[in-house]
Amino acid sequence: MQTDNRLFDDFVKFVNGAAGTFAGMAREGSESARERAKEWVGGLDFVSRDEFEVVKAMAVAARDEADALKLRIAALEAQLGTAPKAAAKPAPKPKAPKKPQG
Repeated sequence: MQTDNRLFDDFVKFVNGAAGTFAGMAREGSESARERAKEWVGGLDFVSRDEFEVVKAMAVAARDEADALKLRIAALEAQLGTAPKAAAKPAPKPKAPKKPQG
């Protein structure tokens, strides 16, 4: 619907332009804040989810391999007839003599 009122048309154009400008400013502000957050988090030495998952998988694989090696050692010791030696307990530390007060 068109009107012959030029003032009203100019006002509508102004409001549309302002809305577009504000939307652009909001978008720029959001992108700037996101970039600053990425820089801040990047400086904290965090790892990405992918890197974490890879290290986690490697740790599980290493644990499985260690368990398999323990089983092999136990089997070899059983074949040789040697029992695993118990870990020796460390000797208690001697107490230091008390200094006389006075």
